[in-house]
Amino acid sequence: MFVRIGKIFLVLALVAMLGAHWALLQTVAWTTMLADNLRANSFHDAVTMTFDGQHPCPICKAIAAGKKSENKSESVAPTLKLEFPPVNENVVLVAPSQFRLLPPENFSAKPLSQKPLLQPPRGFFV
Repeated sequence: MFVRIGKIFLVLALVAMLGAHWALLQTVAWTTMLADNLRANSFHDAVTMTFDGQHPCPICKAIAAGKKSENKSESVAPTLKLEFPPVNENVVLVAPSQFRLLPPENFSAKPLSQKPLLQPPRGFFV
């Protein structure tokens, strides 16, 4: 149960992060506008008035303002720069007291002197 709720919240967070909530709200606004325009006009005129951009409804205006304010806040975000003060101390590296140099290993593969116990599988058509 908690895993399913966590997945639902994750999907909702991704939808909000990608801006799909604006598309969902715009779809609701267009559907509402089309229904309102169909009451007074023909289908062709209602579709034209809905999607021409000349007759925005209050929801469309709110969506446009929300998108504009969201884009503004992203572009004004300051970039943080990490600054490290110069170190006045001398850095001394000390070798460990117990140090052994190991001989280099031979990483080449050793040849197999025995045949495999099982034969390799044969192809289906061979």
